[in-house]
Amino acid sequence: MLGKLRTLSGEEMCGILFRNGFVEVRRKGSHMIMQKKIPGSTVTVPVPNHAELKIGTLLSIIRQSSLPRILFES
Repeated sequence: MLGKLRTLSGEEMCGILFRNGFVEVRRKGSHMIMQKKIPGSTVTVPVPNHAELKIGTLLSIIRQSSLPRILFES
């Protein structure tokens, strides 16, 4: 059974990504671009700097980051 996802802001999402090896490489408009180097590749995840991320956006960021969903659950 999947747990309930927390309501996260863009800044909170970036904090979780940062604690898991991502760094902010740039900001463009309302988006923060987070990257993590992995052997032979780089994972890039754009995060909108919004007060509250919509569920679809949240799921997309989780999928792109390849981090375990439990990190984002309440």
